[in-house]
Amino acid sequence: ITTNDIEEKKKLLEKTLEKTCEVRKELKENSGTSDGKRRGKRDASGKEKKSPGEGNNSEKTGIFGNLKEAGKIFKTKKLQKISVTPEEFAAIKYLMIRDKVGMGVLEPLLLDSNIEDISCSGLGRIFVEHKVFASLKTTISFEEIEELNSFVIQMAEKVGKPITYRDPIVDTALPDGSRINIVFGEDVSKRGSNFTIKKFMGTPISILELIEFGTIDYTMAAYMWMMLRAGMNCFVSGETASGKTTMMNAVTTFLPPKSKIVSIEDTPELQVPHKNWTREVTRTTRDASGSNVSMFDLLKAALRQRPNEIMIGEIRGVEGNIAFQAMQTGHPVMSTFHAASVEKLIQRLTGDPINVPRNYVDNLNVVLIQSAVNIPGKGLGRRVLSINEIIGYDSESQTFNFMDIFKWDPATDTFKFTGKNNSYLLEHKIAPRMGIPENQVRKIYSELDRRAKILRKVHQAKITNFYDLFNTLIKLEEAGLTT
Repeated sequence: ITTNDIEEKKKLLEKTLEKTCEVRKELKENSGTSDGKRRGKRDASGKEKKSPGEGNNSEKTGIFGNLKEAGKIFKTKKLQKISVTPEEFAAIKYLMIRDKVGMGVLEPLLLDSNIEDISCSGLGRIFVEHKVFASLKTTISFEEIEELNSFVIQMAEKVGKPITYRDPIVDTALPDGSRINIVFGEDVSKRGSNFTIKKFMGTPISILELIEFGTIDYTMAAYMWMMLRAGMNCFVSGETASGKTTMMNAVTTFLPPKSKIVSIEDTPELQVPHKNWTREVTRTTRDASGSNVSMFDLLKAALRQRPNEIMIGEIRGVEGNIAFQAMQTGHPVMSTFHAASVEKLIQRLTGDPINVPRNYVDNLNVVLIQSAVNIPGKGLGRRVLSINEIIGYDSESQTFNFMDIFKWDPATDTFKFTGKNNSYLLEHKIAPRMGIPENQVRKIYSELDRRAKILRKVHQAKITNFYDLFNTLIKLEEAGLTT
């Protein structure tokens, strides 16, 4: 099978199975016997005859026996058909498609919408991260090194990234958009090859769905709406598995609908609802057939594409310098970042290998800190711990001024608007752009409340789908309700 189309592969496999297998009709259980038991045909001596495909060896009977027979036919290319029951044919079809088109034993996990991550640490059981039950140990395991290595090699080949002992690391996307990282071989992974799959969730989670989950509230969402509409530079920061990409995806519905957006990522995860969206990903080559294309290269190119918004999957290295230069020249930037607080974010930005000049850092306006937390009576959940405004940098004391505008209270699992009537960005950046006189800047908080009420009413109308919400906000803007 040479096609890369998944549905076409399935059809070709189904046709091959139909040519290989003969589905025999089953007699009814009460047919032809007085005791209701099914009996086969008998020869002259009274012994029961065997149907085609039914041998005396128990290993060759049933579904697995027929799978072995089917495998022999595929290998030898013989034209003889094997006789199977409808149930056996259905099982063979499922296993063939699962293993040849899907991801083998992992396919049921990939199809489960409640599973977020799948990880194999080497020999032994596979673990998953479940939306409700957090970390779980599955019944799927690899007990032999050869079996694990063979499976990992097959996975890498399916995504077009062959893996070897010479090049033992693959970081790419599966056909369904899920992100996979593979480390191959015992010389670099002592418990055997390992892999982690971060599942692609299909339609992105909307900001209203995050409100349902308790991750954020209406006023905070309205605040992010006003910030992004005004072109503020925003980072969504947190530790691993805190929901950073999910949050950044969700707030893209607040970006002006006619914006030209350029997204830059190592692995394609972001999904933007806008029509004028340029999606770029890095490229790593393992031979002399082409050159590497880094985040740094793509960011430099993006500045020449006249974007209204630059979205970066995650800032990790020298591309951070270009990102802050883009902010300096008036290009709004949004990115995720690995840091659990504003202090740690600034430390990482100004240290190796990012090395953003300290007097550039205050080009960043908003930092949203998010985390996975244990909530009493509710279990594991994601919460926005704080939304912070970067106010400025004092060169004399070499300190940064920032303040939290919203803060999560773990005792009550609620959010406090700590910056009410004291927001630097709302009063000094957003209010002037909305034509609010300086002596009436507090009116900006009424506008914030109004937008929070709009989101609440849209939610009450049960418009929670990511794309439906985006289209609804466009209609509201056209009606003059959100300008």
